[in-house]
Amino acid sequence: MTSCPCGSNQTYTACCGRYHAGEAAPTAEALMRSRYSAYALGNLDYIGATCCGPAAIAFDRAEAELQQLGTQWLGLDVDRTSKGRERDSQGTVSFTARYRHNGTVQQMVETSEFRRIDGRWFYYDRMPAVAAARAGTSRTGRNDPCPCGSGRKYKKCCGAAG
Repeated sequence: MTSCPCGSNQTYTACCGRYHAGEAAPTAEALMRSRYSAYALGNLDYIGATCCGPAAIAFDRAEAELQQLGTQWLGLDVDRTSKGRERDSQGTVSFTARYRHNGTVQQMVETSEFRRIDGRWFYYDRMPAVAAARAGTSRTGRNDPCPCGSGRKYKKCCGAAG
């Protein structure tokens, strides 16, 4: 049995595999985990199909394919969820995704917004780091790396606006 890349300690078939096969993810977190697994497995069709709104406009399949080259996904930690349950219409999930790109280990820290439309969850947009910090989902110090993933210090990036 193959473990699911999302880190749920379940088999891929019992976890994200069923969503990749077409079953609707029941929560925003389940969708986020399944999107991580899709990236780990190179399933960019699923990534595109689970976007709406600003995320759908921003998704560039060719760019995503290029970014996948030389990338190995190492693990996922869900840091916090807010709403996004089966009866909610929107929710947020804060997470840290670790990966190796061209030999360099990196991480992406993000708070994502999800919307449920006609009974299916979709990735809607990435919350700006400043808004996420104000919402209490991030505790970034001035000299910490910026959670937006720019590689700059928070005070010289998203923290400069506040």
